[in-house]
Amino acid sequence: MTGRLARAVRLAAVLVAAVACQTLPAGAADAPHDVVTWAASADRLGDGVAGRGYRLVVHTSVAGSDLRIRLSNAFGDRPLTLDSVYAGLQDQGAALQRGSNRPLTFAGAHTVTVAAGATVWSDPLPGKLPAGTNLVVSLHSPDAAGPATGHGMAMQTSYVTDGDHTGEEAATHWTGTTGSWLYLDAVSVRPRSATTAAVVALGDSITDGWQSTSDMNRRWPDYLARRLQTAGTDVQGVANEGISGNKVLADGAGQSALNRLDRDVLSQPGVRTVFVFEGVNDLKAHTGVTAQDLIAGYREIAARARAAGKCVVGATVAPFKGWSEWDPDAESVRQEVNEFVRTSGEFDAVTDFDHVLRSPYDPERILPFLDGGDHLHPNDKGMQAMADAVDLAALDCDHSTS
Repeated sequence: MTGRLARAVRLAAVLVAAVACQTLPAGAADAPHDVVTWAASADRLGDGVAGRGYRLVVHTSVAGSDLRIRLSNAFGDRPLTLDSVYAGLQDQGAALQRGSNRPLTFAGAHTVTVAAGATVWSDPLPGKLPAGTNLVVSLHSPDAAGPATGHGMAMQTSYVTDGDHTGEEAATHWTGTTGSWLYLDAVSVRPRSATTAAVVALGDSITDGWQSTSDMNRRWPDYLARRLQTAGTDVQGVANEGISGNKVLADGAGQSALNRLDRDVLSQPGVRTVFVFEGVNDLKAHTGVTAQDLIAGYREIAARARAAGKCVVGATVAPFKGWSEWDPDAESVRQEVNEFVRTSGEFDAVTDFDHVLRSPYDPERILPFLDGGDHLHPNDKGMQAMADAVDLAALDCDHSTS
């Protein structure tokens, strides 16, 4: 995309937004609205098991009321029925805080059938949900079969049972464990302020949290969420849409960033900013992807996000020398791509993760202090350093002044 075309896309988005605002009822711009407080990218996870129950532990970002959850059958080849769905607060392990577990409804019913390839939002659940809370969603399907939809690498222990024990707060029947989230891909709340919004992190295994400590919420988007909770900015929600092994251009470990952008990112409620940190899997795979190929992918993501009225932050690709797939050719592509990210003006803001993570003694490598051990994924300290490098004000850009 040329600079002129990029400016045209931005102008078109501004004009569309202006027209939309003119047609809203008086006061609608100040009305409360839903904002995503947790999310995880959907993918295919083996086959569903009839009669299985899942107690899924997720960590909220922005606080609010009127909790809603989104159930996904995006990769299913047949309808999925869930006949009991509850939401509560974690006490310890699979046990819930006493009195917190309550049933969710869907269009007023306790049973919901999600069509193949579809998602369904629950009705709002009255009451407040704090920020930084371990929410527990328990669900049961009497007929799950065929391809199951979920998120494989949760970096969080959830629980499994046979039969319907969703309404129970005790851990007695929840003796199995899983490291994945099944059928749940988003949670939203209604914040007190009408200006509160969210950022979505679109990425791969580094964003997904590999090499961070499991069950401790130490992925870089988690650290970012904790910063935002005390920063007083409008952007408070953080949705982690990372998939381990994911690429910008090609399907494989999940659908490509381009192919899942609408479902995983743009469909989330209350999103103001898309944070793009992806590309290392494209360039290290030795499939012939050039810097110009990857740059074209970034430009398409930015254009589609802006057309949807979102701000776009780009991040440089982090160093990975020492990883088995590193070679000078891949490094050359990385350097060219990073130069584009830093200097092209294609993004509303840039976060230089390459600069944050690289060693001053060998800039093609991660600084050992921040290295998770495989020379590609940062450890907990590296994840925190990444989050600390994000300019919080840049997450709250306003296209109306562009």
